[in-house]
Amino acid sequence: MAAEEPIVSGMAGRYATALFELALEEKAVDAVKADLEKFEQLVAGSPDLLRLVRSPVFGAEEQTKALVAVLDKAGLKGLAANFLKVVASNRRLFAAREMVRAFRALAAKHKGEVTAHVTVAEALNDKNLDALKGALKSVTGGKDIDMDVKVDPAIIGGLIVKVGSRMVDSSLRTKLNSIKIAMKEAR
Repeated sequence: MAAEEPIVSGMAGRYATALFELALEEKAVDAVKADLEKFEQLVAGSPDLLRLVRSPVFGAEEQTKALVAVLDKAGLKGLAANFLKVVASNRRLFAAREMVRAFRALAAKHKGEVTAHVTVAEALNDKNLDALKGALKSVTGGKDIDMDVKVDPAIIGGLIVKVGSRMVDSSLRTKLNSIKIAMKEAR
């Protein structure tokens, strides 16, 4: 049977594990997680920052210098900021988003949470997020839910939810594709 929690491995997993152990020692897991998620939102919201993070054209020194400016402006300090600076100086900034996901998985496992990966066509309001979290909590046997919500307009409507090895796809795109296939078979 497939494991419920993702296994962190590879280079991103090693970096995330090292950061998690440091955060655990300093009793700052939640603060580090919040700062890393803020960084991930910054990257997702800025094409220029995404280019800086992913492009091999920039050297370690350029990436570090630009990253320090971004982190200072965003108010990110402490362990998470230092970690990101080390990642940049080691020329591993391209994997920072995977490191954030791996750290999130380690933090969730440590707290006994289950991570739910949710894809929606448009951003959910707090009321809908709470309702979804409550429904997922009842399905997972009362475990706390850490939701990773991604907005993808390509699914048109509905949502896709993945918890562990289980996935429910109630997106309008999938339903339309099913109708299209059924219509082709009916000919």
